[in-house]
Amino acid sequence: MKLAKINTQTADWQLELPTKNLTFTGAPAEKAQQLLDTLANTAIAGGILTGEEVLLAQPEGIFELSQWLTEKLNLPFVSATEDFKTAAENLKWQVTYHGYRPGKDEYSVESLLTVGNGFMGLRGTMPEMEISDEHYPATYLASLYNTAASVVSDQTIYNEDFVNAPNLQKIYLIVDDEKIAFEKEQIKKLTRTLHLKTGLFHANAIVTTKTGKEIAITVKKIANMQQTEQYSLQYAFMPLNFSGTITLVSEADGDVYNYNVARYRSLTKNHLDIVNLEAKATKALLVAKTKASQITVTQYSELFSQNIDLTQLENTLAEKVVRQKLTISAKENTWYTLDKTVSVAQRRKEEAPLHIDLDQVSLPAFGKSAAESAAAWQILWDKAAIIVTGDLMSQKLLNLHTYHLLSSASPNGNKGLDASITARGLHGEAYRGHIFWDELFILPFYIIHFPKTAREILLYRYRRLPAAKIDAKKAGYKGAMFPWQSGLDGTEQSQELHLNPISGKWKEDHSRLQRHVSLAIAYNIWQYFNNAQDEDFMKQYGLELLLEIAHFWESAAQWDETLQRYTIDHVMGPDEFHESYPNAKKGGLKNNAYTNMMVVWLFEEIERLQELLPTDFLAAVEKTGLTTETLEKMATIKNKLALEINDEGIIAQFAGYFDLKDLDWDYYKEKYGNVYRMDRILNAEGRSADEYQVAKQADSLMIFYNFPQQKVNEILQDLNYNLPKDYVTKNLAYYLARTSHGSTLSRVVHAQLAAMVDDQDLAWQLYQEALYSDYRDIQGGTTAEGIHAGVMAATLYIPLTTFAGLDIRQEVLNLTPNLPKAWTSLAYKLKIRGVHFDIALTHNDITITADETITIQVCDKPVTLNAGSKTIVPYK
Repeated sequence: MKLAKINTQTADWQLELPTKNLTFTGAPAEKAQQLLDTLANTAIAGGILTGEEVLLAQPEGIFELSQWLTEKLNLPFVSATEDFKTAAENLKWQVTYHGYRPGKDEYSVESLLTVGNGFMGLRGTMPEMEISDEHYPATYLASLYNTAASVVSDQTIYNEDFVNAPNLQKIYLIVDDEKIAFEKEQIKKLTRTLHLKTGLFHANAIVTTKTGKEIAITVKKIANMQQTEQYSLQYAFMPLNFSGTITLVSEADGDVYNYNVARYRSLTKNHLDIVNLEAKATKALLVAKTKASQITVTQYSELFSQNIDLTQLENTLAEKVVRQKLTISAKENTWYTLDKTVSVAQRRKEEAPLHIDLDQVSLPAFGKSAAESAAAWQILWDKAAIIVTGDLMSQKLLNLHTYHLLSSASPNGNKGLDASITARGLHGEAYRGHIFWDELFILPFYIIHFPKTAREILLYRYRRLPAAKIDAKKAGYKGAMFPWQSGLDGTEQSQELHLNPISGKWKEDHSRLQRHVSLAIAYNIWQYFNNAQDEDFMKQYGLELLLEIAHFWESAAQWDETLQRYTIDHVMGPDEFHESYPNAKKGGLKNNAYTNMMVVWLFEEIERLQELLPTDFLAAVEKTGLTTETLEKMATIKNKLALEINDEGIIAQFAGYFDLKDLDWDYYKEKYGNVYRMDRILNAEGRSADEYQVAKQADSLMIFYNFPQQKVNEILQDLNYNLPKDYVTKNLAYYLARTSHGSTLSRVVHAQLAAMVDDQDLAWQLYQEALYSDYRDIQGGTTAEGIHAGVMAATLYIPLTTFAGLDIRQEVLNLTPNLPKAWTSLAYKLKIRGVHFDIALTHNDITITADETITIQVCDKPVTLNAGSKTIVPYK
C-alpha cells in the first residue's frame, strides 16, 4: 500500500511520494490546491500528515487539511499520530466540523450533528449556546405538537408546530462577570465530531474572554439509545493562561421558543407554559405544558463530578429557569469536569400526570449512560449497516444516513410510542415537524431491518383513521381521506397560506389536495404485510385501513360520458409545482397519472386480499360498512380510469399537461443559477408554474419507483392502454428535461428509473447527488431546518434494490445485482418473511446465508439456501 507523506511543519509544505519529493509554497489555500492537483494524478492509497494542523476556509465550509484531501480525493488522509489502518476506518464512522460560521451554515451543521434515539433529538449545539440568528439549540420530542393562532395578511390562521422543548442541556461559565455564550468573538477554536457508531457528540473548543483569558472546553453528549428517555452530557473546562475564579452554571431553561425556520418567525412561536420548577442539591426539575394541546413535558436532571465540590451548589428559581451554580478557584492547566444526565417524559392530556420526587429519583453519570447507549447502538448497526468497499465517502454517507434514520425512529425509542417519522426527523422544524407521504420512502428501511418498528409507525396511521374519515365526509367523500400533513391528532395541518421567500408574499396553498398520501399509506401496509407476513396486523388494522382508503377513491372517481371512463378531479400529484390549471379560481387537477395508476393498483390489491384472507376480509367489510356494490364498482373502475397518453407513449402528468408551455431552462439557469424552486422564481416574476411543463420532482414516473416495470405494464393493461416497448425510456427523458429537482427525493426516483432503462452513468450521478444532498446542503440552506429523512432512507434503499438488485415486492425474494463501477463489493443484512439473510456481492458473484432453508431467485433463477450455510452464486 503506497501512502503519501505530507509535512506542514514549515512555511513550505513537503510532500513525499513513493517516487519523488515536492515542495509547495504560497498561502495555505494555494498550497492545498497544488497538493490536491499533484495527489489527484498519483497512484496512492491515502496519506499521512505531520506538522501543524492546517485549517482551510472554503466556500462550502472550514476544513482541516487531511479532511479536505479525504473528501476531494475519496482516499483516507490521517494524522501521523494515529494508526493509519484504524484511523482510515474511523473516517467512515465520524463527521467532523471545524470552526464556526454563524447563521444558516451553522444551523445546517447543528442538524447534521444531532444526537437522537427515536424518542428525542438534541441539535448539535454547544451547551452554552442560546436561541439566536447565529445558532439554535433545540430539544425535540417525537409527536410534541401545539397549535397556535397567528395573524397573517389581516387573517387569523392556525398552525400546529413541532415544539422546541425546554433546554436542560444548558451549561456555561462566567469569568470576570463575562458569560461564555459561544458568540463569534469568544470562539478561538471549535471542532465538533459526531461518532456515528456510538451516537456520541464530542466537541473541543478554546474560548477567549474580553480580558484575554483563554479556556479550553470539551463537551460529550449522547441521547441514550438504551434508556431512550434519558440524555447525558459531560462538560469539562481548563484555564489555559491563568488561575482564578470561574463560575460554573447549569440551567433548566424553560424560556425557549420555536425559531429554527426563518419564514415562520413572524408567526406565534411561544408554545409552552411553565408548570413547576424545583431544585434540591444536585437535582433540578422543570415541568412545562403546551398551551393548547396540553401535553406535559417533565424533565429532571442530576449533576455529578469527581473533582468539583457540588455541595457548594447555589440553587435559585427564576420565572422560567432553574439555575444551579458554584464558583471555584480554578488552577491553570487543570481540568474540571461536570456530568449532567437528564430524564425526559411527555404525557398527553388524557394521560395521568407524572409526579417526580427529587429526593427519590437517581440518574446515571455520563460514563455509564454513554456505555449502555453505545452497546444499544451496536445491536442496531449489526442489523442495519450497509458495507461497501472501494468508495470511502459513499460508505461514510451511508453510515451517516443510517445513523440519522435510527435517530429519527428506532426499535428502542418508538416502542409503544404513538408517532411516525417527520419529514425532517427529530432535527428541525421545517414543515412544522409534520408527517407526509415521505413514509413511502422511509418505511422500507424499517420493514427489512426492524419490522416491529414499521408496525408501530403504521399504527400511528390506524389511530388517526377516525380523523381521516371525518375529513373525507367534510370534503364530500366517503371512506378515509388522510391529510397531506399529519401531526398530533390526524387532522389536516397543511397551511392555508404559504410564504414565497423570494417574493416575500403570501399565497393560497393547495398542497392539501395531494390526496395520494393515502395511497402511500396503503402501499406501506402492503409492503409490510408482504414481507413481515403479520396476519394479526392485517386482521386487526390493515384490512380496515385499506378498505377505507379504497372507499375514498371509489367515491372520488366520477364517470365521464365523453371519455367513457372514470376520472378523478381536484387532486395534486407528487410534483407539487402544479396546484391548479392556469388562471383557474379553484385548486386541483384532473386525472393525475400517478394517482390514477396507484388507485388501479389498490383496487387490484383489494381483490387479491379478498381471495387471500376471505374470512378476515368479510369481517373488515362488515366493520367498514362497505357493500357488495361498492366492491363491484372498484372492480369496474380499475379497468376504466382515464389517463392521457400521446402518440409517443408519454403519459401526461395530468389531463391537459401537454397543452402547457415549455420553459426556457437555459435562460433561468443563467439568470438564477439555482433553479430548484422554479415555482417560487416564476411566482416572484408574476408568473406561475401552473402555466408550464415544469416539475419539482418525479410525478407520473413515481409509479416506477413503487413497482417493477412488469407490474406497471399490468396496470396499463388493466386500463386497456397499449404503449410502445420503449415507453419507459421515452418518459424518463421527457420528464427529466422538465424537472428542477426541487425535492431531494427527485434524484432518487430518477436514479432508479435511469438504472431501469440501463443508463448506469446517469443512475450513479443522480444517486451520488442524492447521497450528498444533506451533507453538502445542495439546496442552499434547507438542511438548517432539519435533515431530509425521506431522501436519507431512499439512499439506503437504492443500494439494496437498484444496485444489489433486491426486490421484496414479489412472492419470492429476488436478487438481480447491478453493482456500480465505483464499488468493489456490497454487503448487508435483512429480515424478510421471518428469515434473516446475510448477503454480500461483488461484480462476479453473490454470497448468501439464511438462517432457515428457503428458495429464492437470483437473476430470475431459483436458488435453494440451506439453513446456516453459505451459498455462492455466480451471476456474470
